[in-house]
Amino acid sequence: MKSKIIKIGNSKGLRLSKTILEKYNIKDEVELILQEEQIILKPVDKPRKDWEKAFQEMHRNQDDILLVNDVFEDENLEEWN
Repeated sequence: MKSKIIKIGNSKGLRLSKTILEKYNIKDEVELILQEEQIILKPVDKPRKDWEKAFQEMHRNQDDILLVNDVFEDENLEEWN
């Protein structure tokens, strides 16, 4: 597929069609990967995108209990004041 480089202010850019943006789930940002005379555009995915669903599933499976107490019996919290 060929695409024209267009003038955008003092810069130049590449216009992507709505179809391409939707197909590859490109929102507001892409990662440019420069590799062996190629430029690869990669959608920036939100790293914590599905964490809420995963935490809900963990809770349903009772897999969200602490493995180690967050406060130890011999811990002196006074020194942090």
